Amino acid sequence: VQLQASGGGLVQAGGSLRLSCAASGFSFDGYSICWFRQVPGKEREGISCIGSNSGNTYYADSVKGRFTISRANAENTVYLQMNSLQPEDTARYYCAADRLSPLPFLFLNPSKVDYWGQGTLVTVSS
Repeated sequence: VQLQASGGGLVQAGGSLRLSCAASGFSFDGYSICWFRQVPGKEREGISCIGSNSGNTYYADSVKGRFTISRANAENTVYLQMNSLQPEDTARYYCAADRLSPLPFLFLNPSKVDYWGQGTLVTVSS
């Protein structure tokens, strides 16, 4: 099982980035995929999740209206389009996959997800 996050980088405030999470080694289209972020010294924070059929999405209040999650099951990939980035969005972003848990539960219980990817660092300068 592998979840490969990419697309992070350095961007100025107000800018945009698109993160990708490429999956392999499991039945991708049967899993919900979530993005979390973490800064040193703080707990991992749920950002956005998307259900297996793309019909169900979930966002943290802090990113609603700025971030959009989508998935391309044919490509085994989930995307996170991040617009209007702010310095407080600076963090390492992780993608995770889970087969059964409801999206709100995953948001609050990152330790319960089935699979984690490595993170990609997003730095937003002021």
